[in-house]
Amino acid sequence: MTSAASRAAIYTGSFDPLTNGHLDVIRQGAGLFDRLVIAIGVHPGKKPVLSFEERAEIILGACAGLNSPCQFDVVSFKGLAVDAAREQRAGAIIRGLRDGADFDYEMQMAGMNSAMAPEVTTVFIPASSSVRHISGTLVRQIAALGGDITGFAPAQSVAALMRALKVDGNKK
Repeated sequence: MTSAASRAAIYTGSFDPLTNGHLDVIRQGAGLFDRLVIAIGVHPGKKPVLSFEERAEIILGACAGLNSPCQFDVVSFKGLAVDAAREQRAGAIIRGLRDGADFDYEMQMAGMNSAMAPEVTTVFIPASSSVRHISGTLVRQIAALGGDITGFAPAQSVAALMRALKVDGNKK
């Protein structure tokens, strides 16, 4: 790996939708790395609510609002995160942690990733207390039931999710 690669990181996930929790991890990661690749996982067996193009546009828009010198890229990937990291010349994989359950799971994943790609380091980023309770799954469920998700996701993400689900998000 070159020295430039050591300052690049990859953050993988479905980002369906991008939440304020994801954005918190991205903001913190941007303070640690010169380049952050947000890699949207594409799984043949899963049907996302938002298209890859919608998610990429939302992510780039939200990253532009961070006013950070970090370079942000959005890519899709299939397969292993370590392979995506190598392909993107990223020296690190960042993972957000909300609680102890996340920690236990992510520690196992970090160990496996390290065994497969010792040159790629996993960096854990603790979620800020204000977003620790947010998960994409819960945001999707609340939105599908017509609940107000404006406190859980960036405005562009909320609008796209409501359009995709054909739900009136103004219902209280």
